[in-house]
Amino acid sequence: MWGGRFTGGIDAQMARFNDSFPFDRRMWAEDIRGSRAWARQLAAVGVISADEADALERGLQAVHAEFAAGTFAPQPGDEDIHTAVERRLGELAGPVAGKLHTGRSRNDQVATDLRLWTIGAIARIDAGLRALQQALLAQAEAAETALMPGYTHLQRAQPVLLAHWLLSHFWPLQRDRERLADAARRTATLPLGAGAIAGTPLHIDRMALATELGMHAVTPNSIDAVSDRDFAIEFLAAAAMIGVHLSRLAEDIVLYSTSEFGFVRLADAYSTGSSLMPQKKNPDSFELLRGKAGRLVGGLMTLLTVLKGLPSAYDKDLQEDKEPLFDAADTLELSLAVAPGAIATATFDRNRMRAALDDAMLATDVADMLVERGMPFREAHRAVGALVRAAEAHGVPLSQVPVAVASAIDARLDDQLAAVFQLERSVAARRVSGATAPEAVQQQLAAARAALALP
Repeated sequence: MWGGRFTGGIDAQMARFNDSFPFDRRMWAEDIRGSRAWARQLAAVGVISADEADALERGLQAVHAEFAAGTFAPQPGDEDIHTAVERRLGELAGPVAGKLHTGRSRNDQVATDLRLWTIGAIARIDAGLRALQQALLAQAEAAETALMPGYTHLQRAQPVLLAHWLLSHFWPLQRDRERLADAARRTATLPLGAGAIAGTPLHIDRMALATELGMHAVTPNSIDAVSDRDFAIEFLAAAAMIGVHLSRLAEDIVLYSTSEFGFVRLADAYSTGSSLMPQKKNPDSFELLRGKAGRLVGGLMTLLTVLKGLPSAYDKDLQEDKEPLFDAADTLELSLAVAPGAIATATFDRNRMRAALDDAMLATDVADMLVERGMPFREAHRAVGALVRAAEAHGVPLSQVPVAVASAIDARLDDQLAAVFQLERSVAARRVSGATAPEAVQQQLAAARAALALP
C-alpha cells in the first residue's frame, strides 16, 4: 500500500511490530461499512462511474460475507484491516478496487472505523448494565420491608431496608449509562473526509456521509480529526468507573456471603469449589468482577499515557489505542453477561440479617429523642456516648441500661427510653426523599422503574 517510495522490503520483526491486523481485524464490519459509504460518495461526485460503484459494492459485500462466515483468509502483507479488505477487494472486483482509496487516508479511515466500533460497544455494554439494574430492581421489589444492618467503616451503623441497600447499587449503574450515552454522542462525529491531515480535495458531502453512517456531526478540523482519541478516553474512563461500581457491589456480596455474615447465598451456577477442601463454595463470580476493575483502570491509564506526549495530527503511537479499548469492551461485556444472573439467583437470608441488628444501632435515635426534648444535638451526642459506655460497663444491650444509671447521665434519659428501641420505628422515621423508610423506598423503586422505562 505504501511501498512505492521504498527500494527494500521491511524487516520481518519490524513487520510483526508494525502490523495491527491481528487485533484490528475485529473492525472488519465497520471498515467495510465505511468503505461502502465512501464508494457511494465517490460516485456522487463523479470520481467513479455508477458501474464502478456497483462493482465496488458487490466486491465489498463479498468480502463482508467472507468475514461473517469466518472464511476470510489473511495473507502476508495484510498490515491492518484496511489493507486486508482492500487487497481482497482487488482480488474479487479487479482494478476498480484501486479507486476506492481516492481522497481517503488510513488516518481518517481508522478514526472512523474506531468510532463506529465504539458506538456499537457502548450499545452492547449499556444493554448489559440495564440487565444488571433489572436484576437489582427485581431483588429490591421482592425484599419488601426486610431489614438489614447498614454499615459505615465496615462497622454496624443504622438499620436499613434490604431494598434500600440493593438500590444503592442500582443508581451508580444508572450514572454509568448516562456517562456512556454522553460519550456516544461525542463519538458519533465523522472524521472521514479529513484525509491524512489537510482534508480531501474531493467535493464530498461529509454531512450526508455522516448521516449514512449514523453520525450526527462532522469533525470541524482535519488536523484534530485524525488524532482525536478523546472518545476512546471517555469510553475507557466510563469503563473504569463501571469496573469500580461492579467491584464495590462485588465486595459487598463477597463479604455478606461469608459464614461470618451469612446474609446472602449464591447459586451454584455462579460459584466454584476448592480442589482441596470439599466443603468450600467460593463466590468466584463476584471475586472476578471485583478483580476486573484493576484491568479496566489500567486500560485507561495506558491510553492516557500514550496520548500525553504526542504532537498534533496522526502518529503511529495511536495504533496503541485499540487493544485497551477492545479489552475493556470484552471485559465488560463478559462481566455484564455474568453479573445479572448472579444477582438474580442470589438468596438473601432475612432472618440472618435481622439477627445482626442490635440496640447500639439505634443510638442515634436516642440522640434524636433528646433533641426533641430540647437538648442541643452535640450535648445529646455526648450523653448517648456516655450511655453506650454505661451499657458496655454493665455488659447489657443499650436498651437494658438501668433507668437509674441512664437518668444519672441526663434526667431526660428516663423510663421513656425503652420506646426508642424499635427497629421498624427507626427505619420508618427516615422518610425524606432518598432515605430508607418504606414509603421513601417505594418512591425510589418507582423512580428506578421509570429510569428503565418499565411499566
